[in-house]
Amino acid sequence: MGAGVVWALAAGLLWGLVFVAPLMVPEYPAALQSVGRYLAFGLLCVPLAWWDRGELRRLRAPDWARALELALVGNLLYYLLLASSIQRTGGPLSTVIIGTLPVVIAVVANWRDAQRDGRLPWLRLLPALVLIGGGIALVNHVELTAVLADPTRRVADYALGALLALGAVVCWTWYPLRNADWLRAHPTRSARAWSTAQGLATLPLAALGYAVLAAWWAWHGDAGWLPLGPRPMVFLGLMAAIGLLASWLGTLCWNAASQRLPTALAGQLIVFETLAALLYAYLWRGRWPEPLALAGVALLVVGVLWGVRLRPQPVVAQAHPD
Repeated sequence: MGAGVVWALAAGLLWGLVFVAPLMVPEYPAALQSVGRYLAFGLLCVPLAWWDRGELRRLRAPDWARALELALVGNLLYYLLLASSIQRTGGPLSTVIIGTLPVVIAVVANWRDAQRDGRLPWLRLLPALVLIGGGIALVNHVELTAVLADPTRRVADYALGALLALGAVVCWTWYPLRNADWLRAHPTRSARAWSTAQGLATLPLAALGYAVLAAWWAWHGDAGWLPLGPRPMVFLGLMAAIGLLASWLGTLCWNAASQRLPTALAGQLIVFETLAALLYAYLWRGRWPEPLALAGVALLVVGVLWGVRLRPQPVVAQAHPD
């Protein structure tokens, strides 16, 4: 359990980077950022695959099909929605909406995977969920108040950004549950090799996405984005950094956590991503959060500490007379 929590913390710190990347290159379309990130991820996984060539050879067609669907929904579609949302909300609002994931995943997993992982008793889980939800609500209140007070921002953009963030929540509720299904069904497989497999599966999807974007820009005479936009070195370096750190290494850490923790508990630990993303966003802004936002962060931390103390109880099958 302790090792699983440490792996989940490392994943959260790495994943938090993707929440500030769209703010660093605001002139780049979200679609280009999504395919750029995962092109980098996939290309980095090509040489990394040599390390795990033996494990990768063990994967069969159904395994690669699972890696492909995880890559499509959990990587490309999720980040497209997230980057689009961040560019419209400025970062923190999207972060706190995504921050509902610990609550959403814990509830869904506790209902869905109780037979496999055991059930965290709802009454004992409730305080942790309330603390996490309350912390998210406080941070959200502070950020939303600031948004409404800014005359340069359009409310419609924020509303659309919020909807896009909700779509990202759906994608990333689905992803860890499906990913954990495969990992728990293959407990002896390497978490690193499975991360690399997802990167390799992402590569053709990202390449296809980039080809579609290039064709679209060429058709509309907007060739200024080809091949890497107006700041190619900045964009290339940023995509390579988050491709390696957030996509490959972050997924490796999360896979290692998923092999060691019940899915309901692992879902709560995604709160580390929210905390890291808020920290990075405020550092990028160059100012500390409001006291109420700090209180919300404190509630998030207390909720996580409460949640990791719980142990799932086995679900006893009911006997039925013949």
